[in-house]
Amino acid sequence: MDIVFNCPKCEQELEVDSTGAGSQIECPNCQETIVIPHAGTDGARTAGAPASGSIPTGGIPTLPPAQASSIATSAAAKVEMHLKVPVHNKPVTTLIARTLKPLEVTARESDKKIRVKTIRHTDCIEVGHDTFDEVVSNFLQMTGEPNIISITPMSYTHADIGSQKLLTEYAVMIVYRG
Repeated sequence: MDIVFNCPKCEQELEVDSTGAGSQIECPNCQETIVIPHAGTDGARTAGAPASGSIPTGGIPTLPPAQASSIATSAAAKVEMHLKVPVHNKPVTTLIARTLKPLEVTARESDKKIRVKTIRHTDCIEVGHDTFDEVVSNFLQMTGEPNIISITPMSYTHADIGSQKLLTEYAVMIVYRG
């Protein structure tokens, strides 16, 4: 038969074999050295007997006899519960792990090669409208900030076919993963 009692320091309910009555143990909750009381002494009871003013092992509060008889025959009263508070000496571990990326995403990310894109100003002039800023902004947005390695402004000289003059122009060279 087991003896059920509460730790005098932390009030943790403990259950031990009756052969241990009178011996000293360490409370698993607060690590206080306590003496196991004998069955029937103040604050100790045998397993299965409800404590005064407490909830019996069936999980049903003590009720007047008229109500107790109907509850005693219910399925809930027949379920015996032995609940104990776990004691952990180890650091807390994460119970919910992050989800892994799908294989398609992982494969796409690992296949990204380093690439270079040069956008010249002369290629961005359409019918008198300068669209250089829009073209560069659209390319950068499409590539994504985490994939951009560097952006280098460049100036260069080229011969204009119509006027046969050397013209100085500008461009931007973008090194990215893609």
